[in-house]
Amino acid sequence: MKTSYINGAFISAGNNVLENKNPSDINDVVDRFSRVGRTETEQAVEAAAAAAPAWGTSNPQERFDALDFIGSEILNRREELGALLSREEGKTLPEGIGEVTRAGYLFKFFAGEAVRIGGERLESVRKGATVDVTREPVGVVGIITPWNFPIAIPSWKIAPALCYGNCVVFKPAELVPSSAWALAEIISRSGLPDGVFNMVIGRGSEVGDAIIGSDAVQAVTFTGSVNTGSMIAQRCAARMAKAQLELGGKNPLIVLDDANLEQAVDVAVQGGFYSTGQRCTASSRVIVTDGIYDDFIKLFVEKTQALRVGPALDENTQIGPVASESQLQQDLEYIDIAQQEGANLLTGGNRIEMDSDGYYLQPTVFADVNNEMRICREEVFGPVVTVSRVADYEAALAEANDTPFGLSSGICTTSLKYAEHYKRHAKAGMVMVNMPTAGVDYHVPFGGSKGSSYGPREQGRYAAEFYTRVKTAYQYAN
Repeated sequence: MKTSYINGAFISAGNNVLENKNPSDINDVVDRFSRVGRTETEQAVEAAAAAAPAWGTSNPQERFDALDFIGSEILNRREELGALLSREEGKTLPEGIGEVTRAGYLFKFFAGEAVRIGGERLESVRKGATVDVTREPVGVVGIITPWNFPIAIPSWKIAPALCYGNCVVFKPAELVPSSAWALAEIISRSGLPDGVFNMVIGRGSEVGDAIIGSDAVQAVTFTGSVNTGSMIAQRCAARMAKAQLELGGKNPLIVLDDANLEQAVDVAVQGGFYSTGQRCTASSRVIVTDGIYDDFIKLFVEKTQALRVGPALDENTQIGPVASESQLQQDLEYIDIAQQEGANLLTGGNRIEMDSDGYYLQPTVFADVNNEMRICREEVFGPVVTVSRVADYEAALAEANDTPFGLSSGICTTSLKYAEHYKRHAKAGMVMVNMPTAGVDYHVPFGGSKGSSYGPREQGRYAAEFYTRVKTAYQYAN
């Protein structure tokens, strides 16, 4: 039985067992884990706090070496780890390997950043004085991650935290602990001092609550639901801790009359259905102008119906299962709600029975929707896409921005005028032109606006804004 990692050791197993089941075949148990509770989490926080002073002033080469080791091993084992990820989460094998590859490069990127942490020296307006502006670690960082990217999201939080000299207490999602454990096992052999990195596997009500409420945790980074994120922000603010939240999206993809039809349909299919639609950047709302609407709908439905749904590790599968029974039920409930509200179900909408007992759902397309419907305003987080018809670009822009979220936004057009205007006027943190709304490089900032994000950006050099504090130091030369 696999266990949590605290203060440099995998701790003794307890009796509270968590079974990690394969969503492609729930009779396949991927791993068994021993859950920890509040006591063990507090021990992990204490270990991190004890290690923080030394690690916070460690040599950049030491940080580089550890992060580079982690990144190299992840990349060397990408096929093995990708298969494990696909088996436990349900995304296809190519997607699983791709996610692991991204995780490896994230650690490699932040290995490089560790030896590039800079500062400024300024002349003071007071004669004879100089000013140094430097960055210092915040201390102990609590990291709470979701199930949809079991290794990439932990990596893009853990790597910068360690890079900038912080200690980590990491809680992975209970639905997908195997990838997190594999990552922790690699980290355990990277040469980090005891207590610098800790992983605790357990329930959010105990483990997550202990991390969020601890005065020794100076920053919390969380990816997950809006309601949980709002609670975390309030609790962190109450004790003056930093918070970084990524909370989802309802991302629009506009298709204009002048778009390349084949390209636009491929962009919509990839953005809406790949990774089973279980991406916060998925393009779940497609907004099509009147002149191309009929042709788009016809081809989009054809290509959606041609998608091959099946077990994640099957080489013929294009769309894997939904990650869990509860997520499948949520998807089916939204499909039912959409029909009750008057949306026109063009294809899909049903659970699929297969030889293996898994959580399979037909890729689903709704038309004749309006922006007041719940299916257009609330995040479904599954292979469900709505298509609406609008008169022109101005109407499309207004509908795209009419959402409580603002993570990613896309447009398909051959017009430079409209592409440039949309990049400036889309109310989202990330904008894609003739590309799926899902998919962001590992070295650039990730994040949104409105209800999608709170706090500094993730990834790239902008990660320093969350994982460090700025210090201004004066010196007078006698």
